[in-house]
Amino acid sequence: MSSVTTDFIKPFSWNNQEFHYIDLHHICGDKLTQLPYVMRLLLENAARHLQGAERDNTIAEVLSWLDHRTSDKEIPFQPGRVLMHDTTSTPALVDMAAMRDSLAEQDIDPTTLNPLLQVDVSVDHSLAVEYFAEENAISKNLALEMKRNRERYQFLRWASQAFENVHINPPGTGIMHTINLEQLATVVTTEEKEGQQWIVPDMMLGTDSHTPMINGIGVLGWGVGGLEAQSVMFGVPTMLRIPDIVGVKLVGELAPMAQATDLALKVTHELRKLGVTGEFVEFYGPGVSTLTADDRSVVANMAPEYGATTGYFAIDDQTLAYLRRTGRQETCVELVQAYSQLNGLWFDAMQEPSYTRQIEIDLSSIQLQAAGPRRPQDLIHFGDIPSILTDKEKAPEKQHDVLPSFPITFAAITSCTNTSSPQQLVAAGLLARNANKYGMEVPSWVKTSLAPGSPAAATYLKRAGLLSELETLGFGIVGFGCTTCIGNPGPMPKIIADAQKAQECKPVAAVSGNRNFPGRIHPDLELGFLMSPALVVAFAIAGNAEINLSEQALFTDDQGHEVFLKDIWPTREEIAEFTQKALSADDFARDFARASDNLLWKGLEVEDSPLFPWDPASNTLRRPLFVDSSAGSLLGHYTAFPLMSLGDDVTTDHISPASAIPPDSFIADYLVSRGDNRNDLNVFASRRGNWEVMMRGAFYNKSLKNKLCPEAPVGHTLHIPTNSIEPIWSVAQKYRDNHQPTVIVGGERYGMGSSRDWAAKGQQLLNVHAVIAVSYERIHRSNLIGMGILPLVVTRDQWQEIDVQPGDTMEVQALPENVTPQASITAVIKRKDGAEDIVHTTAAIETQLEAELLRTGGVFQFILQRFGCVKS
Repeated sequence: MSSVTTDFIKPFSWNNQEFHYIDLHHICGDKLTQLPYVMRLLLENAARHLQGAERDNTIAEVLSWLDHRTSDKEIPFQPGRVLMHDTTSTPALVDMAAMRDSLAEQDIDPTTLNPLLQVDVSVDHSLAVEYFAEENAISKNLALEMKRNRERYQFLRWASQAFENVHINPPGTGIMHTINLEQLATVVTTEEKEGQQWIVPDMMLGTDSHTPMINGIGVLGWGVGGLEAQSVMFGVPTMLRIPDIVGVKLVGELAPMAQATDLALKVTHELRKLGVTGEFVEFYGPGVSTLTADDRSVVANMAPEYGATTGYFAIDDQTLAYLRRTGRQETCVELVQAYSQLNGLWFDAMQEPSYTRQIEIDLSSIQLQAAGPRRPQDLIHFGDIPSILTDKEKAPEKQHDVLPSFPITFAAITSCTNTSSPQQLVAAGLLARNANKYGMEVPSWVKTSLAPGSPAAATYLKRAGLLSELETLGFGIVGFGCTTCIGNPGPMPKIIADAQKAQECKPVAAVSGNRNFPGRIHPDLELGFLMSPALVVAFAIAGNAEINLSEQALFTDDQGHEVFLKDIWPTREEIAEFTQKALSADDFARDFARASDNLLWKGLEVEDSPLFPWDPASNTLRRPLFVDSSAGSLLGHYTAFPLMSLGDDVTTDHISPASAIPPDSFIADYLVSRGDNRNDLNVFASRRGNWEVMMRGAFYNKSLKNKLCPEAPVGHTLHIPTNSIEPIWSVAQKYRDNHQPTVIVGGERYGMGSSRDWAAKGQQLLNVHAVIAVSYERIHRSNLIGMGILPLVVTRDQWQEIDVQPGDTMEVQALPENVTPQASITAVIKRKDGAEDIVHTTAAIETQLEAELLRTGGVFQFILQRFGCVKS
């Protein structure tokens, strides 16, 4: 390998100050314009943080990527900050509190354990829609949220005081990705390093899979599991294989009726079909310049739905316009422009960098779309919803007197995905205004809600005269948080719940969110469609998912005149006019500051102590078992019992649900036995600080099919030695008591969906040593490794041949010295009849650091060893 010059640190004068920066032109020469923009950013990051030969070699490897547009070499990535939400930060901070306990128990100063990076936390995932379509719904829902989560929120406030570099944004301030866009992101920033001032790109990681939303304004960031984030917080860089990069060329311009959501759903469909799991996606071409930063952020947000790590849009004039619109200081905006143009990071619509693969999407072909009824990648024309339901779904056995067979039960304008875009909210408001002119109403069985990502939304919708129009149809603001999108829609309307129980209807959700997996939106809801906020309003008015809104009348007035959706759909010119009228740059900082001044939050009592005072009686916070310096590696040569045998598309919602704890479940029985109210158990996400609840809740999902015992009750499996069917956690405990490891067999896309680390933690508590699957979603694979669990990959044919049966065991030959990136690992299935089948698997390990984590026993053991905490 040829030597690479390191004379690329250059001076940069700005605002009467001298800075340094990494000169990418000097490093790359003519090759710079051939590199995708995300590769340029990864290169800048590595060159800034590495030293000597390691830096030279990494630069050479990145430049040689152009030869084949793929690589098996590793590159480190060190973000400048980390972003979390309350239901990922709570378990992460609980883990950190437990690590401090471990240090103290070995007479090491616990206050030495602090994040080295800025960690921003948004409390946005716990707001439930209990009150809606009524005055003061916001304050009522917020008060109930604070009451239900008081103990957990006290813990978060303790953590913000006990740990350095941790800042909590309280309930009511908005959704984390909107806060990131509107408040936190700088795009380009300054930092001090070893006494020198630098100008650097703003780069970050987040513990939510939708972190790539920030890619819409040119910030490189992506989602990681909480376990990987904890490593990063304590100075361990994220090691990744130099990525394959898929280029999506956009041409043309969106059709007049099309919304950013429609484009996002189209991109999701096309890229999931192409197969981009774990790859970086970058958008280029002349069509990019026709999209606002808001439009781009909607598309970037859906990266986990199309399976990619990123959905990147480079910096350009639209980025600057967004920064100005949200009230950034002009000097900061000018710095973004000057630095990115100087250093080859400014978007050029005529450039065509080299990509691993490319596809083209014509924006003018995008129509009004929906996705569903069970997966976000299943794209359909919105008018085809009735035929999808009637052709593919079994109709209810009986007919209800009032309800249609497929009633709309939740109509929610929800999620950072779409509510962060003022244009989309304005479009929904204009459609509501037009509907109100005709006297349209929403049927009583539809539960309507509007939960914007930003407090500023209330101000700008009101200024445009559209908030009252939405309220007239029941779409009053219920709060500023994730709500229905994350599975917190509150109870289903009673008439729907009763009819569903009587098998008289099959309820359907119409939401502007990003996921519609069965049980995701509500535990008892199988069918859901993703769509733009304006379409949500239209389907709420229809109240019936079997109405073809592209052809059938939405409303008939008193004179018998039919009104169609096209008659009330706002024009693009109207949307632009009202958006300009609505927005003021002063709104965003002012309204965020007002929301941050949460008196209920400030009134929480917090103990001032470097160690957290665990309460043995708590049902919310328990010191976790797996944060143990004496724990060892799960690798080895062992014989394991299959705990579960599963199919394709097992999501993290299946593995570790976030929605309401069913009052008739054994999880509820456990909590009630410890004093909780069976009728107010909150959601699983609120219990992520209590390992006993989360262990019992692992794999508790009605739609999950376990081939070991397909007729077993929800959350149960087979204990093979005794041939008894019991709760999964109980079976796992029996195996653990007898020192018998377990394995799980899965199909394709194992662990797709949310980034939640509890999907991996739960499996570790179930004594799972390895998972064998056809493929993994990127973040869940990383989380498994973070918990010391070995992810193994088999071909589709081999997976079908595994077909474990009751009585079978599996011998896994995974000695620590043999577990390396992409290593071949042999497993032998020992059949009940004495036969043996050899299965050739590949370790789903990307980097040497991941292999070291597995040999150490996982993230916690790795971090504790760095702080001098050794096994006893």
